Amino acid sequence: MARTSKKQEEVVNVTKRGTANDFDIIIEPLITEKTMNQSQEKNKATFIVKKCANKIAIKKAIEHIYNVHVIGVQTVNTPTKAVTRGSRYKGTIGGFKKAIITLKDGEAITLFNE
Repeated sequence: MARTSKKQEEVVNVTKRGTANDFDIIIEPLITEKTMNQSQEKNKATFIVKKCANKIAIKKAIEHIYNVHVIGVQTVNTPTKAVTRGSRYKGTIGGFKKAIITLKDGEAITLFNE
C-alpha cells in the first residue's frame, strides 16, 4: 500500500509590524558612542539579541519590526567579565550576543523620536 503525504500549508503573517517571535529575538538596541557613529557614517545599527539567534532569524526580525532592507548581519558573542567594585566586592558582568546590522543605502532606523 502506497503511503500518501499530506502537504501542510504555512500560514504567513502579513502584518506590517513584527510577530511575537521577532520581538523575542531582538532584546534591545545597543546605544553607545561608537554605535551612534556607525549609524550616521556607515548606515549600521547594533542590537542585543538572544544567544540562540542566528543571522537569518535576526535579519528577518529586523526587516519585520522596522520595515527596512537588511544587507548584512554580523554577530559578536561578548564574554562575561569579572569586575571589582571598590576593594571588597567582586562579581561578574553577564555576557551577551550583539548583532551589527548593515542597512540598504537611504534607509535608517530611528531609535529616538524627535
